[in-house]
Amino acid sequence: MKTHNNFDERFEFAGNAKTLSLVGIVLGVIGIAFGFILGGDHIQRVYSNLLLMGYFFVCVCIAGIFFSAYNYVAQAGWSASLIRIPQAFAKVLPIASVILILIITAGLLHTHTVTEHGKTETVPYLYAHWAAHGITTPGSENFDAIIYGKKGFLNIPFFYAVLIVLLGIYSFLGIKMAKFSEAEDTEGGMANYDKIFKYACIFLTIFGFTFPIFAFGVIMSLEAHWFSTMFGWYNLAAMHVSGLAIITLVIIYLQKRGNFSWLNENHLHDMGKLIFGFSIFWTYVWFAQFFLTWYANMPEESVYFYKRWEPEYKWWFWLNIVINFVTPVLALMSRDAKRMRTRLTWVCIILIAGHWLDYYLMIMPGTVESNRGFGVEEIGIFAGFAGLFIFTVLTQIAKAPSLVPKKHPFLQESLHHHR
Repeated sequence: MKTHNNFDERFEFAGNAKTLSLVGIVLGVIGIAFGFILGGDHIQRVYSNLLLMGYFFVCVCIAGIFFSAYNYVAQAGWSASLIRIPQAFAKVLPIASVILILIITAGLLHTHTVTEHGKTETVPYLYAHWAAHGITTPGSENFDAIIYGKKGFLNIPFFYAVLIVLLGIYSFLGIKMAKFSEAEDTEGGMANYDKIFKYACIFLTIFGFTFPIFAFGVIMSLEAHWFSTMFGWYNLAAMHVSGLAIITLVIIYLQKRGNFSWLNENHLHDMGKLIFGFSIFWTYVWFAQFFLTWYANMPEESVYFYKRWEPEYKWWFWLNIVINFVTPVLALMSRDAKRMRTRLTWVCIILIAGHWLDYYLMIMPGTVESNRGFGVEEIGIFAGFAGLFIFTVLTQIAKAPSLVPKKHPFLQESLHHHR
C-alpha cells in the first residue's frame, strides 16, 4: 500500500502463515494422540493441557472484546485505525467457547480410578475435587463436607449454565459491536457508532461483574477446597496482558506483510504502555494474593501455595514473577523502548510464554499428581492451539470488508496520532 488513505486494502491469508498454522494444528493432534496412546497419567496431562490452552484461547478472544469496548467507551481516537484486529478476536470467541466446553465435557465424562489415603474411587479427569460421584451426598463414602457447603455453585448444571450463558453473552456483544463497525463503513453517520458505544457499556458492566465468576468456575474450582476473592482479578490481569501482547504481535506481523501502514511508532508506543501498565497491575494482584495468604497463614488458604512450592514447581513459581514483571520493567520502561518494533516483538513473545506458565501453575499442581516437566503433551497442544488461533483470527481479518473503519468518527485522529 502506497498511502494510508487506501482504505479499500484487504488482507490475504496465504503463504507461510497459513502453512505454519496448519502444521501447528497437526502437531496439536499428534500431542493429544501421544498422551492417549501412552495412557496412565499421560491422559491426565492431556486433559490438563487442553483445559489450559482452551481457557487461554477463550481469554485472549475476550481480551479483544474488552480492548474494543473500553476504547469505545473512553471515546479513544488513537485506536480507531487498528480496531479491526481485536474485532477479529471477538468473531473467533464462539469457536473458542465451543472448544472449551467440549474439553470440559470430555474431562467430566471420562473417568479413571485413583487411590488416595488407602481408598480407591472413580473420578473424572477434570474437576475431580467436586464432580466425583457422591461427593455432596451425605452418608456416601466419598462425602466431602467442604464441597457440600459449596454445592450451590459447584454442581454440574449450574457450572454449565454459568459457562454457556457468560460465553454466550460475551460472544453476542462482541460480534454485535464488530458488525455495527462494519455497517458503519457503508451507512455512515453516527447511528452505528452510538450502538457500539451502548453495547460496549453493556459489555463492560456485565464483564466486570461476571468474569471473576467465570474464572472461579473454570480454574479455581480445580482445587475446590481453596478459595481467593482476588483470583478473578488476577485472571483478568493475566488475560488482558496476554491479549494486548497478541494484538501487538498481529499488528507487527501485518505491517511486515505491507498492511496497516498507517499505523506508526506512536500506536505501538500506546500498545507498549498498556502492556507495561497492566503487567504492573498483574504483579500487584499476584503479590497481594500471595502476601495476604502468607501473612494469614491459614491452612485452608496456604495449601494452594504449598503445592506450588514443591520442588518440581518452585522453580517455575518464581520464574513466573520474573518473566511477567521483570521483563516489561527492564525492557519497556523508557519511552523509546516502547517504540522499537524488534524489542516490543520479543517482549510480547516472552509475556505470552510467561502467562502460559502462569496458567500452567494455576492448573497443573491441582490436577497432575507428579510433574515431569514439559513434554510432548505441553509442546504439542500449545502448538496446536497457537496454530488454531492464527488460522481463525487471520481468516477473520481476511474476511473484513476493509482493514480500517472508514467512517469511524475518530479515524482522522488515529491516522494523525502523535505522542
